Amino acid sequence: MGVEIERFLRLVKALPECEQRQGDEYTTFRVRGKPFGYLWPRTATVGLKQTLLEQTALVAERPEVFEVQFTAGGFGWVVVHLDGIDLDELSELVLEAWFLTAPEDLHTAQPTPGELVQA
Repeated sequence: MGVEIERFLRLVKALPECEQRQGDEYTTFRVRGKPFGYLWPRTATVGLKQTLLEQTALVAERPEVFEVQFTAGGFGWVVVHLDGIDLDELSELVLEAWFLTAPEDLHTAQPTPGELVQA
């Protein structure tokens, strides 16, 4: 189990209108200017936007893989340790983060989790 950083990058790059902005310590992933994810290569972790309910459930279920990052605007961001998650689950979480952020007119262009795994 575990997902390499390069594989995670292929997932996010397969999303419609995904923009990548490089910072000193991390990379931000956005759709139409709004962030839905972060990557910290030094710790091999990603931060993903989720619902508050999903944030709570993920952290309670597997605290060795998920951590609360922060809450903002009614959403709960989670830190995901890439070495503790499989590709199928990560693709679902990445897609959900993108979906929660993307404007509705992009929702019909949304790939399935299976399509992301094939990217």
